[in-house]
Amino acid sequence: MFGPILGFSTGLSIIETIIITVLGMMLTVVVLTYAGTPARKKLMMWLNRGKKRKLFTKKNRMIVRLWQEYGMKGVAFFTPIFFGPPIGMLIALSFGEKKERIISYMFISAVFWGIIMNVAIYYFGEYMGWVQDSGVTVK
Repeated sequence: MFGPILGFSTGLSIIETIIITVLGMMLTVVVLTYAGTPARKKLMMWLNRGKKRKLFTKKNRMIVRLWQEYGMKGVAFFTPIFFGPPIGMLIALSFGEKKERIISYMFISAVFWGIIMNVAIYYFGEYMGWVQDSGVTVK
């Protein structure tokens, strides 16, 4: 959501902002997918911040249920709005999904949500109080 708001506030066109939004998500997904196990372990340590986490949490059960019901398509669809690219990619890798499929589905999801979020900000942002409260000026 930060990409569309930033693009809108800096005066970029909607097309430029969509492209930058998609590229930003895909850069994260591709780099972390191909960075290998050491990078993923460091990311997990940073996310856990050194704490020992419970294995059976509400969130983990929801992720497993999502994977069982929808698979890679569901994870990719919900990644931009619920998880963020690093977490979505880690979820897919932890369930043993192939790297090429992760990148393909994440790309489709990034394009879909990039368009939806940018259209919402560019065309309806002035009617949403939180966009105005973020310091974005409507032109």
